[in-house]
Amino acid sequence: MPTYTAPTRDTRFVVNEVLDLPSYGNLPGFESATPDMIDTVINEAGKFCAEVLAPLNQIGDQEGCTRHADGSVTTPTGFKQAYEQYRESGWGTLAHPEAHGGQGMPHVLGFVVEEFMATSNQAFAMYPGLTNGAISAIVAAGSDKQKETYVPKMVSGEWLGTMNLTEPHCGTDLGLIRTKAEPQADGSYAITGTKIFISSGEHDLTDNIIHLVLAKTPGAPDSSKGISLFIVPKVLVNEDGSLGEKNTLACGSIEHKMGIHGNSTCVMNYDGATGYMVGEENRGLAAMFIMMNAARLGVGIQGLGQAEVSYQNAVNYALDRRQGRALTGPAEPEAKADPIFVHPDVRRMLMDGKAFSEGMRALALWGALQVDLTHKAQTEEERERADMLISLMTPVIKGYGTDKGYAIATDMQQVYGGHGYIQEWGMDQFVRDARIAMIYEGTNGVQAMDLCGRKLARDGGKAIQAFFELVGDEVAAVKGTDLEDIGTALEKALGQQQQATMWFMQNAMQNPNQLGAGAHHYMTMMGIVTIGLMWLKMARVAAEALKGEPEDKAFYEAKLVTARYYADRFLPDCGALRRKIEAGSENLMTLGEEAFATAA
Repeated sequence: MPTYTAPTRDTRFVVNEVLDLPSYGNLPGFESATPDMIDTVINEAGKFCAEVLAPLNQIGDQEGCTRHADGSVTTPTGFKQAYEQYRESGWGTLAHPEAHGGQGMPHVLGFVVEEFMATSNQAFAMYPGLTNGAISAIVAAGSDKQKETYVPKMVSGEWLGTMNLTEPHCGTDLGLIRTKAEPQADGSYAITGTKIFISSGEHDLTDNIIHLVLAKTPGAPDSSKGISLFIVPKVLVNEDGSLGEKNTLACGSIEHKMGIHGNSTCVMNYDGATGYMVGEENRGLAAMFIMMNAARLGVGIQGLGQAEVSYQNAVNYALDRRQGRALTGPAEPEAKADPIFVHPDVRRMLMDGKAFSEGMRALALWGALQVDLTHKAQTEEERERADMLISLMTPVIKGYGTDKGYAIATDMQQVYGGHGYIQEWGMDQFVRDARIAMIYEGTNGVQAMDLCGRKLARDGGKAIQAFFELVGDEVAAVKGTDLEDIGTALEKALGQQQQATMWFMQNAMQNPNQLGAGAHHYMTMMGIVTIGLMWLKMARVAAEALKGEPEDKAFYEAKLVTARYYADRFLPDCGALRRKIEAGSENLMTLGEEAFATAA
């Protein structure tokens, strides 16, 4: 059976030393984030996820969810009890505003909990996970009455929320949705239609589920400009806040999926269900993006989670499994064979897993800090800069984070050899669960186009220039130091990205296919550079710590070795990616449809 140990030491390093969260204590919400409080949250969250959620992960995969004849759904054994513990402990309230019943802590700590949950049990983590996006949309666009009625109970976890976007014929192109919203005399709307792929669409964890549903009102434009957003509760809420009648909506079926079996991914049927418009008519797309951006960051964390847990188990296996001898001679002559840990190719996979997971953790938490600063930094200029950076980085965190997270999970399965293909070891679940993260909340091709087609050019390229400056400053800081070799490798990779950016500017305007053909390569390149930036930041902190002879000297020494490994093994890929981008779209788009058909 696979195991999980929350990486609390590494997380404390990133939060306390790299991000230096206590130094932001003068900002609203940060004053409570003292070093002692930070350590308590990290350690206790790690303990809860390792001891309560991780043991349920395989159970959820094997049992799945059960839909009953009346449309109700039962979650796997232990999930309901674990959710009660989660709610009673207040983990879901951590980063929400005190005005809505939250604890008002920084998003950075909320992301820590998200990572530990997604790593220990991704399917379970999805139940409360999407609620955060739904809360954000209601807070940003809802009426005071809607906020008062729904948000406090969603923050507390008494009710959970969902996002209902996709329809059988309509995924990314939401302008094609057919779900209708007919206005009623009392100001509500009758929602009719079918939504698919609805994570946590029906379950037994809470008495009510607050569905946020995209639909079109009569006469709305037949495009994305005609979309409105509605709150459609599973159970109607009375004026006094108590639960009333069940709404006319139901789970029609549970999707049969490759992974995340412990989460109830539902087909949801709305049959004149009572709904309440959120924000303005035909402005639902803007509110939807609030949900999507929050969800996309969460999905990036899922990519990290599956890489981390598969890496941990692969390390344990490599230390225990004995096959062959070290190339330089027997490592343990008294034994009949050496642990496979001694073989360079096994080490290659394990080092890739370590370098990505630790680097991606730093990136996710750095991104969370930008979310905090967007709302709470002291000056308007600082708030705008943080918002600009996290908007730019969201598709990278989601897209590259899940692409590479899946690749690491498959490599860690490879470490097991044939045993990795056997279900009892659990590695196949990590691979299967990781695969969905590349698809939902906008496929990674969509993320790449969002990055290259929208984010790069926004405000005259202000955001990407700010990113280049950020990396350049970090490189400049290590000139003439023992870390200059890492800085030079990052500087070269950044140069490749800058050249690719310029190529897009020169070639994509006259032929948009040039942008589309290179977008995924560019997103990958930017992911490599950004995690390289995180490794340089971590190397600087580690080098400084080693000057004082710290107790856990080996921890900091390992950081420096891994930073150099990343610089040697990951950053050079940017040159090949730039050349792929500059190959353009001609050979990609030339062949006619008939050339793809298989001849008899």
